[in-house]
Amino acid sequence: MLRRTKQEVIEELPDKTEINIPVELSDDELAVYEVIRRRAKQLLEDERSSSGVSVNTLAEITRLRQAACSAELVEKNWKGECSKLTALSDLLQEIVDGGNAVLVFSQFTSFLAMVRQQLDKQNQPYLYLDGSVPVRQRDQLVQQFQHGDCPVFLISLKAGGLGLNLTGANYVIHLDPWWNPAIEQQATDRAYRIGQRQNVTVYHLISQHTIEEKILRLHQTKRNLADAMLEGTNESHKLTSKDLLAMIDKDS
Repeated sequence: MLRRTKQEVIEELPDKTEINIPVELSDDELAVYEVIRRRAKQLLEDERSSSGVSVNTLAEITRLRQAACSAELVEKNWKGECSKLTALSDLLQEIVDGGNAVLVFSQFTSFLAMVRQQLDKQNQPYLYLDGSVPVRQRDQLVQQFQHGDCPVFLISLKAGGLGLNLTGANYVIHLDPWWNPAIEQQATDRAYRIGQRQNVTVYHLISQHTIEEKILRLHQTKRNLADAMLEGTNESHKLTSKDLLAMIDKDS
C-alpha cells in the first residue's frame, strides 16, 4: 500500500495562517497570578537539588497555567473580569458575524465551562465535546457541525486531538498553549485536512507576562522537552525544576 507524505497532502490544502493574540490581564488578575507564581517558585527552588519535580509542584504549575486563563479558576471568591474571556467573546462575535465557523480548544474543561456560561448569556448557540461524551453522541455533534447547524464548537484539547473531521470550520482558536505543540497541531488538523476548501485562520490567545509566553518560547527553542511535561504520568521527571524555574522566573 502506498501512502503519501504529509508534505504532499499539505500542498493540496488551502492556506493556513497562525496568529498569536496577546491578552493583557488586569492588575487584579496579575496579582492573583503573582501569588501563585511566587509559591511555585519557592517549591521549585526547594527541589532544585532533586532529580525530579514533585506532584505537589506540578499541581502548582497547573494552577499557575489556570490563573493565566482566568483568576476564577484558582480563586473561588473571584468576582472580577476575565480578560481572556472578553477577548474570546469579541473574537467569536467577529467570526460568527462574518458567516464563518470556528473550533475553540482548551485543555481545561473548567475554563470551557466558563466559556459556555458566557455564550449562554449571549444567546450564542454552540456545540460542546469533551472526553465524557459517548461515541454515538460525539458522532452526532460532528455531523451537526459539518452540516452547518451551529457555527461554534467548543472542544477539550484531549478529546479533539484525533479522529474528528471538522472541515466545516475555517477558524480555530486555542485558548491556552499546551507544552507539546504537536498536540495543538493535531487539534488544528481537525479543520486543516483533506476536504478543507477554505483558507484556515488559527488564533492563539496568549496572556501577557505569564507562563504562557514561556511555553511559546519552549515551542521554539526546546522542542525536545515540549512533550516531557505530561502531568500525572511517569514522564514528568524529564522536565527538571531548573527548566520550570526558568519558565516562571520574571527575569528569564
